[in-house]
Amino acid sequence: MAITAADVNKLRQQTGAGMMDCKKALEETNGDFEAAIDFLRKKGAKVAANRQDRDAKEGVVLSKISDDKKIAVVVSVNCETDFVAKNADFIAFAETVTNIALKKQPTDIDALKALPYNNDITISDKFMEQVGKIGEKIDIGYYQLIKAEHVVGYIHPGNRLAVALGFNKNITDEVGKNVAMQAAAMAPVAIDKDDIDPAVISRELEIAKETTRAEGKPEDMVEKIAQGKLQKFYKESTLLNQEYFIDNKVNVRQYLQSIDKALTVTSLKRYSLS
Repeated sequence: MAITAADVNKLRQQTGAGMMDCKKALEETNGDFEAAIDFLRKKGAKVAANRQDRDAKEGVVLSKISDDKKIAVVVSVNCETDFVAKNADFIAFAETVTNIALKKQPTDIDALKALPYNNDITISDKFMEQVGKIGEKIDIGYYQLIKAEHVVGYIHPGNRLAVALGFNKNITDEVGKNVAMQAAAMAPVAIDKDDIDPAVISRELEIAKETTRAEGKPEDMVEKIAQGKLQKFYKESTLLNQEYFIDNKVNVRQYLQSIDKALTVTSLKRYSLS
């Protein structure tokens, strides 16, 4: 059958693929729109397969919270180049994926990809379609969900870093923003020292011992000095023990307790594109 310009444009509007790709897809499928969409998806899958060795280190990192402020997600949709990451259509795509994650609350990245993007295709299929359209490897690089009595989301300008925090009590927007900005700027590895992976503690302690020996300190002082360095690590690298960036006379725990003695952070998710 004859393929008209209107047909090509309609398929382009539906898929976002290039005009020539849409024309070829319709020609190959005798004008069958559903088959043409599948043809384009397969083209996208082929492009994705050819780009598996490429690094997708750019992208968009977003955080969103539910209307009741009980659920938050952090999602990173990655691509290869900064040019694509700043494209309005790519950002809108990442926004849609993040909104779906917030609404459906999947358990992990694979479950997120399996969710419907719209009535016709899954998120995974949409990614393949986007690969065919953009010509770059794109993927979900990070996804985490938290639930708490009160959640806060923060996206650092530029969409390369986002934070989600959970609190055990309701707080004002100002308090939430302040602590979220603290987490964004100071990159804590955990909420408190008891939340740190024991393997991380062992590594930090071993490094402290080795550097202490390298400084020529007596062996009988190595353990004590190393423990002191570990305490410094806790202070610098755990959110509640960090100096509060607005008032360095107190730490974050003390700042929260000045608002409510029982107020604390219960969840922390932070992701940044390197």
